[in-house]
Amino acid sequence: MMTTSMRTLMMSSRMFSRMSINMYSTVSPSETVGFIGLGNMGKGMAANLLSKGHSILVYDVTDEAVTEMEAKGARAAKGPGEVAAGSNRVVTMLPNNAIVQNVYQEIFESVNPGSFLVDSSTVDPALSKELAVRASQCGSRFVDAPVSGGINAASAGTLTFMVGADTTEDFTAAEELLGHMGAKITHCGDVGTGGAVKICNNMLLAVSMIGTSEAMNLGIKLGLDPKLLANILGSATGRCWSVDTYNPVPGVLDNVPASNDYKGGFGTALMTKDLGLAQDAATRAQSPTPLGSLAHQMYRVMCNAGYAEKDFSSAFKFLQEQEKSK
Repeated sequence: MMTTSMRTLMMSSRMFSRMSINMYSTVSPSETVGFIGLGNMGKGMAANLLSKGHSILVYDVTDEAVTEMEAKGARAAKGPGEVAAGSNRVVTMLPNNAIVQNVYQEIFESVNPGSFLVDSSTVDPALSKELAVRASQCGSRFVDAPVSGGINAASAGTLTFMVGADTTEDFTAAEELLGHMGAKITHCGDVGTGGAVKICNNMLLAVSMIGTSEAMNLGIKLGLDPKLLANILGSATGRCWSVDTYNPVPGVLDNVPASNDYKGGFGTALMTKDLGLAQDAATRAQSPTPLGSLAHQMYRVMCNAGYAEKDFSSAFKFLQEQEKSK
């Protein structure tokens, strides 16, 4: 139970944060969008907000990422609390449950009443529901809005957003903001349903990427030119995003991680995390996911084999390395 002294301390902390951000900038919170998490996806999303005319206040644990956004016109904050105090709309794009929990703890300590919070991270739907309750207790609103499309779509502003919002008004508010970063924004249901769609999507993506890697590797072993094979598969019944948009074979497509030593993109460690979320959800729902489970195991092995920081399409390279080791 919160004592009077604890309430006083929390109020003082919020007042200090707001005083700090007001001294830092003359731009009012109502005119500012806060953005926390400037990784491979977040930096493209934040850049699109800037290009669409928003004043943005950014934070990331990596100084270089913040400096890059400052060069484009963003303002820098010293932490999540300062972002929350200096804006009435906040977007977060973070790696995992633990980081999301820690960041939102700081946000809730400084958030302005009436603020609108959008989490585009891929996390457990149960965590999103918990954050929505906390937000309501602080007099703010929360939606989960994970994304799909990859780094190219993030840069181009053509992402797909899957939104979990408890009310039509909350979805409308989210749609207005997310429309400056994406091409398709869908209301999936109450808070948590956006994350539910996302983990289903990523489980399917992981399975299809492994299948594509196996098929491409087999075709190459059978003497087929990989570009020819990818072109035929891209117009045949095996067509999928992993074949025609994000092919895992180096040199088949330009501007994908496979043609850049699997750098950038969506890391194997992150895919492994998402597959773990899917498996946890499948266990709770008592839903059989044998291929999802096998994909999770394979990506876990890849992480242990040194592929954690490489793009998840490095499944193709991993299969080739497994052949060499025999």
